[in-house]
Amino acid sequence: MTRLFNDPAAFADEMIEGFVASHSRWVRRVSGGVVRNTHSTPGSVALVIGGGSGHYPAFAGLVGQGLAHGAAMGNLFASPSAQQIYTVAKAASNGGGVLLGYGNYAGDVLHFNQAQARLRAEGIDCRSIAVTDDVSSAPPAEHAKRRGIAGDLTVFKVAAAAAEAGHTMDQTVAIAERANHRTRSFGVAFTGCTLPGADRPLFSVPEGRMAVGMGIHGEPGIGETDIPTADELAELLVAKLLTEIPDGVEVAGARVVPILNGLGSVKYEELFVVYRRVAQLLAAAGLEAVDPQVGELVTSFDMAGTSLTLFWLDDELETLWHAPADAPAFRRGAVTAAALEATDFTDLAEIEAAIPDASDESRAAAVRVLAALGAAKDVVDANAEELGRIDAVAGDGDHGIGMERGVRAAVDAAAAAVARGAGAATTLHLAGDAWADKAGGTSGALWGMALRAVGDTLGNATAPDAGAVAAGVAGAAAAIMDFGKAAPGDKTLVDVLVPFRDALAGGVDAGGSLTEAWGAAATVAQQAAEDTAQLLPLMGRARPHAEKSLGTPDAGAVSMALIVRAIHNTLLEETVEGKTVKENA
Repeated sequence: MTRLFNDPAAFADEMIEGFVASHSRWVRRVSGGVVRNTHSTPGSVALVIGGGSGHYPAFAGLVGQGLAHGAAMGNLFASPSAQQIYTVAKAASNGGGVLLGYGNYAGDVLHFNQAQARLRAEGIDCRSIAVTDDVSSAPPAEHAKRRGIAGDLTVFKVAAAAAEAGHTMDQTVAIAERANHRTRSFGVAFTGCTLPGADRPLFSVPEGRMAVGMGIHGEPGIGETDIPTADELAELLVAKLLTEIPDGVEVAGARVVPILNGLGSVKYEELFVVYRRVAQLLAAAGLEAVDPQVGELVTSFDMAGTSLTLFWLDDELETLWHAPADAPAFRRGAVTAAALEATDFTDLAEIEAAIPDASDESRAAAVRVLAALGAAKDVVDANAEELGRIDAVAGDGDHGIGMERGVRAAVDAAAAAVARGAGAATTLHLAGDAWADKAGGTSGALWGMALRAVGDTLGNATAPDAGAVAAGVAGAAAAIMDFGKAAPGDKTLVDVLVPFRDALAGGVDAGGSLTEAWGAAATVAQQAAEDTAQLLPLMGRARPHAEKSLGTPDAGAVSMALIVRAIHNTLLEETVEGKTVKENA
């Protein structure tokens, strides 16, 4: 369990503050993460990596000369928001383009793609590499769907070395993709991990058993077995990885970098005992181990577990792997120390945006938006533990925590906007940005997008009527499905959002008031959420373990149904209190 913390909600921010204070020779803080504190070559490619906090030394520990130029750091086990990634990338950019590197998780893909689009819109050459090394998360034919775990290190290291050597963006991307293709990992876990403030682990493994194929966020593995001896574990890991030889590799005489990674609670001494047998098995297979790494490279708080990574080298990759690097958690060779960065970076996220003009009617609607968000916060707070329990059946169990972070930030942002005279659209835009920024993860991206879409429809000029609200919900559904690619039947929040959208539009078209139409649609949403229990997930972290979720509703669908019902209660209160609400009634 995590023992040392203050306010659990502040843990990630306080951790970053302490990390920067203790490693200022390498890094400086910007909104959303850290960047190098040393001068980089003008015109060179900048590598910006990132993901959720809780995996140190990934990701901040890999920022420094010869390695990453910056790291976007999300909340605990939650991807950084698009705004965080964008801000870090702008701070790290050297003028030669930005390469974004991250593990292949749904939330990371959404947020990094959003940031990439924003950077490209500003004329910055931005590319991405999603690491897909975990062999247990998808079959070989679906390699692109695999998640990234300890193989992040190999891909990031050689890409950074290529950038440091002055390679072009095209060359750097090609090297990163080749490294990803030649990296394979497989892991196990003996116990789950407990986040700060939580009274139980995100998942558990029966006493005397070992989860096989466990993900670094606590995603369930592909099976369980009795805990083996150290030698038996080494044999399991090596045998699994040798069933998947990258295309173009001849095993006999091949040179590989083996990485035996501790996930948090397995002691170094234990890892050395396991690696002893790993080394024997690799030699027996005709492989030459090059620069073995044994220790904690990508962790998961206090998870007791380990993973083995094999990085299959070629001449160029080996040269880049050995290139000098000087980062807080990874150092190789002798680096000529660069001058400390003297240019101050204006933190874009700390510039208070001007509030656009709005009509009195729209300002009044903004007050109602704030009330609706407040109701959403109350219902999420009351159900966060249950949402986490549902999510943990086939996912990583952090949905309740992420929703709490997001909705609380949205309420704070909306309150500040209303206090400054914002209209409905501006209030929703700022609330959505705050939700995405603080929640991270897939749900953060989608809820942020939903609030922005509704704001786009409502505008700041007029009092929104029932038709405008229904159109805003339709816009939110379209944005989410277009960006997240989920469809009804995939066991996601879309399975609630679409029938809610249709029922709301139908009620409004039939002449019902917003309160009446929303109430009827909320009932439809509740039933739709319950019905997801009979679906198999086709998207997100639960997809590899679809059968485990059968009989349990989707956590994202449940939270959406709870929120739309809570918002209906605020509409009822307005009607009872006689407040003026412009509706089609």
